[in-house]
Amino acid sequence: MNKITQLFNIKYPIIQGGMIWNSGYKLASAVSNAGGLGLIGAGSMYPEVLREHIQKCKKATDKPFGVNIPMLYPNIQEIMDIVVEEGVKIVFTSAGNPKTWTSFLKEKGITVVHVVSSSVFALKAQEAGVDAVVAEGFEAGGHNGREETTTITLIPMVKEKIKIPLIAAGGIATGRGMLAAMVLGADGVQVGSRFAASLESSAHNNFKETIVNTQEGGTQLTLKELAPVRLVKNKFYNDVQALYEKCPSKEDLIQLLGRARAKKGMFEGDLEEGELEIGQIAGLIHEILPVEEIVQQMMSDFKAACEEKATFEF
Repeated sequence: MNKITQLFNIKYPIIQGGMIWNSGYKLASAVSNAGGLGLIGAGSMYPEVLREHIQKCKKATDKPFGVNIPMLYPNIQEIMDIVVEEGVKIVFTSAGNPKTWTSFLKEKGITVVHVVSSSVFALKAQEAGVDAVVAEGFEAGGHNGREETTTITLIPMVKEKIKIPLIAAGGIATGRGMLAAMVLGADGVQVGSRFAASLESSAHNNFKETIVNTQEGGTQLTLKELAPVRLVKNKFYNDVQALYEKCPSKEDLIQLLGRARAKKGMFEGDLEEGELEIGQIAGLIHEILPVEEIVQQMMSDFKAACEEKATFEF
């Protein structure tokens, strides 16, 4: 057992990213049943909707699962109370100071992991008492760190600074990517985009088809003045770029973004006006597959790559 499988009591060191509008109980339970760690994405759920998904997930799997909670959530206290009341044992926090909630969760016997984008934040998370960190590189989909550090450089730099287990994220969708991250120093991987394009993902099928059709160079990080986000280059993205040509204020960008853009795109399937968040690795995702097949394919490729690289001689 490695540090991650031991920490979460899972078979494989594969964590499913808690992606908004993608990560309902069906995806989380499927990943957990396949041997990884499934996460319910609380970021796109009202408190009582989250409670419902936790309850359904407990019925759908007897394996460990967790909840991903962006700490900028307006109903954060209610969300944390629900997690405790429903007996969730694993929480991944993001988008905020880990000191704010880590001790609260740890006192309830909950394993806490925090998502970071730099070694500085990784150290702060360790000092806050988290059990592990996810270091997410610039390649990742959705909201990104401002440092724009790629996974291949971020993982060894974080590994050099911390003593707690390290999970790599950003640009990982294959067994070979998983091996590369672990050679760099990660104890496990967090996978988002590959699971977004699964049968069990709660995303609209239009969005899933967009993922498999996205080619190299088909995404871009933008809206850095608000919160950096990696988007598919659709009409909404083009509208954002056109606005940038006019040197917009922050308020201009907020007005264009409006409300519920991500829901419109990923959950409702509006491929023109919606915000379509996905990682650069989409260029390597060619099929919408069941979660079980994705996990087994990753592990098969991982083992094959291990054996292949073991034959190198210099």
